[in-house]
Formats: sequence, C-alpha cells, structure tokens
Amino acid sequence: MVVPRVYTSDLRAEQAARTRERVVRAAAEELAEHGYERTTLARVAERAGVSLETVKAHGPKRALLLAAFEVTFAGSEGKESLAARPDGQAVAEASDPEAFLDGLVALVAAANERVAGLWSAFTSAARSDEAVAAELDALLERRRADLRASVDVLAAHGFRPCSARDEAAEALSYLLAPEGWTHFVAGAGWSAERYRAWLRDAVVRLVAAPPTGGTDA
Repeated sequence: MVVPRVYTSDLRAEQAARTRERVVRAAAEELAEHGYERTTLARVAERAGVSLETVKAHGPKRALLLAAFEVTFAGSEGKESLAARPDGQAVAEASDPEAFLDGLVALVAAANERVAGLWSAFTSAARSDEAVAAELDALLERRRADLRASVDVLAAHGFRPCSARDEAAEALSYLLAPEGWTHFVAGAGWSAERYRAWLRDAVVRLVAAPPTGGTDA
C-alpha cells in the first residue's frame, strides 16, 4: 500500500514541475516580446496552454519575471551565478589562459543573447515596482561580487589587471552587461561571432592584459 502512494506523490511532483516550467518559459517569451507592462497573466496562460488560475498560482507577475530571468539566463531557477553552475565551473577550470578567456566570453555572450529581451523588461519593471527594483539591486550586487571574483580568476590565469581590482570589476561588469549584445547585435546588426570578438578584445584592452607571450586577439 505504501509504494503506490509514493509513486503517485512522485508523479504529481513531476507533473507540477513540468507545469511550472511551461508557465515560466511562457512568461519569459511574453515578457521578452511585449515588455513588463503589456504582459498579462492571461496571455501567459494562453501561451503555456494552461488555465489562468494555474498561472496565478505561480504568480504574481513580478515573481514570474524573476523566475523567467533566472531560467533564461542560467538555465534554472535560483540565485546561483553562471560561475557556480556546471558550464561556468568548466570555464574556470580551464588551465590554458587563452582557453579560459575564450570560454568566459562565449559563456557570457550566449547568456546575453538569451536574456537581452528579458533584461529590458526587468529594468523597465524596476522603475515602477519597488519589489522588482529591490531584486534588481540585489542581482547587480551579486554580479559585482561575481565579477570581482572573475578579476581574481583572470589574475590567477596570468592576466594582468589594467587597474585596481574593484575598478577592473566595474569595467568588466559594463562590458559583459546584456545591453552590449542589444546595442551591437540587435541594434547594429553585428553577428554573434563579431560581438564575441569585440568583447574579447575589449576585456583584454580594458580589464586584464594577457600573460606575457599570450595573444590579444
């Protein structure tokens, strides 16, 4: 008698998780396409193929925005940074300095491409919603801490910071922000490859020079 109950419980949990993912991904698509103000829970429900009541159970809209951003940027919900996730850890473990820099740029560029539309919705919502603004402030603070750590990792790989640690981290934060992808790729029509090349060159020139004997292109 115990086994069927356990099985039923596991099945329901799996179904709930799948429904949650459908709702969050539908919210991500709606928010990226229509922005925060124009996105409604009813439109999210229609896109997800679920009832409005189901979407409300995963809301409110600000909660869906935050979940959608985490899933789109890093692959799953949670406050972990890219560096703490498997792809980020694989980049940090690269022993070759050039491979490390290439991996860092590729990781961030791909994340920025995924999240560019949602980032616009996030920053827009923060201007009118204090709770979203607080979440954005917390996110930016976590990003600063992550990028200070990134400067340390660059130094550990032999790169020479072009300025003091905190200043280098702020420069790195500016370069790696999603707005760069929006400006160059979505706005200026650059290819993803050209954007990555520009980003790599900018990091080398403005944040940390390559090890002696390394390349800067």
